[in-house]
Amino acid sequence: MSQFEEQEFQNESLDIAVWKKIFRLLFPFRSWIVELLLLNVLIACLDVLFPYMNKLAIDTFIMKERAYSHLVLFGLVYFVGVAVQAATVYGFFSLAGKIEMGFSHALRRQCFEKLHSLSFSYFDQTPIGWLMARMTSDIGRLSEIVSWSLMDLFWGVSVMIGVTVVMLVVNWKLALLILLIVPILAYVSAWFQIRILKNYRDVRKINSKITSSFNEGITGAKTTKTLVLEESNFQEFHQHTQQMREASIRAATLSSLFLPIVMGLGACSTAALLVFGGHEVLLGTLEFGTLLMFTQYATQFFEPLRQIARLIAEFQMAQASAERVLALLETESRIQDSAATIQKYGSVLEPVEPLQDPIRGEIEFRHVDFYYHPEEPVLTDFNLKVQPGQTIALVGETGSGKSSIVNLLCRFYEPVHGEILIDGVEYRQRSCSWLHRQLGYVLQSPHLFSGSIKENVKFGKQSATDEEIEAACRLVNAHDFIMNLEKGYDTDVGEGGARLSVGQKQLISFARAVLVDPALFVLDEATASIDTETEKMIQYAIDHLLKGKTSFIIAHRLSTIVSADRILVIKKGKIVEQGNHDSLMALRGYYYRLYTNQFNEELEQRVYQKEEEEWKSYSRD
Repeated sequence: MSQFEEQEFQNESLDIAVWKKIFRLLFPFRSWIVELLLLNVLIACLDVLFPYMNKLAIDTFIMKERAYSHLVLFGLVYFVGVAVQAATVYGFFSLAGKIEMGFSHALRRQCFEKLHSLSFSYFDQTPIGWLMARMTSDIGRLSEIVSWSLMDLFWGVSVMIGVTVVMLVVNWKLALLILLIVPILAYVSAWFQIRILKNYRDVRKINSKITSSFNEGITGAKTTKTLVLEESNFQEFHQHTQQMREASIRAATLSSLFLPIVMGLGACSTAALLVFGGHEVLLGTLEFGTLLMFTQYATQFFEPLRQIARLIAEFQMAQASAERVLALLETESRIQDSAATIQKYGSVLEPVEPLQDPIRGEIEFRHVDFYYHPEEPVLTDFNLKVQPGQTIALVGETGSGKSSIVNLLCRFYEPVHGEILIDGVEYRQRSCSWLHRQLGYVLQSPHLFSGSIKENVKFGKQSATDEEIEAACRLVNAHDFIMNLEKGYDTDVGEGGARLSVGQKQLISFARAVLVDPALFVLDEATASIDTETEKMIQYAIDHLLKGKTSFIIAHRLSTIVSADRILVIKKGKIVEQGNHDSLMALRGYYYRLYTNQFNEELEQRVYQKEEEEWKSYSRD
């Protein structure tokens, strides 16, 4: 299974530009964040205050044995400080949880909207597993970082500043014993930062591959079993997981080394403080309470420093996620509507009601060039004009450009050069949502969503009544088989419609398109994968429902298009023959040979099936 090559990110340190973009996404939660920052400052002030109060208690009430009358007041103040700290910590946890969930929801919504705005070319090139990793684990990590780790970082910095100020005011010599270790820690942090970030980028990249393998393995389970690919897929999956394991161990090893080094340096600083400060206490030049305060401050100073070291590692992990989420959000769609167009017709997610400019059905391709890759042109100077209500059939060998023509018509892609006009107006002057809302598209392999048959038909028109749904199903001859199911229209179709046959799914898909009553119909080899009986039902629907509507049919079975107004024979992106069935047969060209060969094959198949049935009947007798 081929893997999508992810974007490569080369920054070897925290990228301020990336985090600025992430912080801008936090703007809707600014009031909560301000409250959280204030709570952090209050918590930090209390953390700095308590060791100083301990110093006062020891030096005043124990060492000097005086002012006992103030002990009760001192205890009351201390108790109030503890109560305020407890309430503040509660508020911190409550607000941080709200920000985490709110930011996660908002970011997933933005990514979801972005995915809906991207053109088909993006999904052609991007595996589902890559997208799933962005929408789940990457966004989850980011929301955790900005709500918890970022606040912890702010708390740590606040505590370190407060402790430093108090220490320098009380005794600058002892303060320097603690502060001298900071430059060494800065160098160690920078050394580890580069290596940790690189390893966590590798972890995120391999994680996307594993997610993609999961998705392909599940969706392609039948193919795997029929081709006996279990061992091959397992080996590939084992290779990815082994790479994930090795990269994760490397990253975890670096992180696990980082924290002990920080702790060791902090312990060295504390030891120096005790040696120097203890000597001063013995000489009587330093109060014991002051030394105790400095030892507590040393712990408090290096605890945030250890937390900051850990948080830097977490930010490095999260930066790999941030880069990939931003890469998705900043992906520009190849198909975009102008602001004026969206204002008039609405967007895909917010269409303007009522519908503007209903389609009459006149279609014109004017000097259209198109390619998926510049070195492989699909259509070159393609011209076609279709009158309202005409049924156009497209036939030709695989890769001739039939699907590209209808994909351009539906604006799933846009011409590289040239114009496509609908009712005399270049269709890029109107919005994608305007066109898609008037379009009925039936695929060769229809997709049903989890839920009931009624819900799947109703996707075409959410406001449809039960009577309208039943009428649409009757029109495509789907009502009878639906009523033979245990729960009728309330029957669950299973994931992807797995509980129904291909033909049944096709009929429901057709009913879904019919329910919308679209102005344009596109049938993309809609009868290629179904049995003869279902084909007759769909053919009946085609003959009756497409009257008066402009429609394009990509045909695999040519028997389904004999009544089309025009049949276009496409070869290498050009129309080599066109006309109705009778005129093309009289021409005795490519279409004649194609139809004759297919007719003979179907005739031979019917004769073979009849002989087989007669033989089985004879054997039973």
